[in-house]
Amino acid sequence: MTKAQEIAYDLREQIQSGRLVGGEALPSESKMMTQYGYSRETIRAGVRILIEEGLVVTGQGQGKYVREDYPPVVWNWTTLESRSRHETAVEGRTAGDQWASAISENGNAPRQEITVSIVEPPQHVRECLELPEGGLAVARKRVRYIDNRPYALADSYFPQDLVTGTPLMEPRDVSAPGGVLASVGLVQAKYRDEISVRMPTLQEAGLLALPAATPIAEHTRTGYDADGRPLRCMVTILPGDRHKILYEVSTD
Repeated sequence: MTKAQEIAYDLREQIQSGRLVGGEALPSESKMMTQYGYSRETIRAGVRILIEEGLVVTGQGQGKYVREDYPPVVWNWTTLESRSRHETAVEGRTAGDQWASAISENGNAPRQEITVSIVEPPQHVRECLELPEGGLAVARKRVRYIDNRPYALADSYFPQDLVTGTPLMEPRDVSAPGGVLASVGLVQAKYRDEISVRMPTLQEAGLLALPAATPIAEHTRTGYDADGRPLRCMVTILPGDRHKILYEVSTD
């Protein structure tokens, strides 16, 4: 090993063994120079290896900290948007929309920051909604927090002509028996899911306070009515360090 790799190996072992815990500051550069007997540049090179691995993050000033673990959220997308769950999405019986209800059921505190606008959606969303070039959609964009820590982004897009004047235009949590779309006569009969894994954009990393080297899963769900007309396209960004996705699939 090089000197930098030696430093990284030792610090990595301390983190993985629990001697250095999440949120704890690494020893100062001066202390590590004394401990390892190497130059400041060599110490920085060793720590940089752990930053690139995602085990160490940079705090305010020059401090370096062990990356904190987020309690994982398990999503059973087989039932999350099922009609039976929609039927309980009524004010006073749940915490708001289905996501908030699921988080509350786990004993955590959900919170969402919601903005609503009329936009030309991204190309892949436009294609999912089968909108023409330049077609407009209503975008409900949400930053989702659990216990005041950012956990996910969820952007829902609807063809403008379908939802203008409905509660979906309101920049707040909205719910209705059977789902808001169903309450205005737009019943989703099936979903189509796409999942890709990639590194986050700069904007996504900022909104979710992501440390370096954190991949995300991008889940795109398009909902269709019984005639195959697309009603909604939801794009959810799930950081890989705080989510587990569960599906139950019948073999029939």
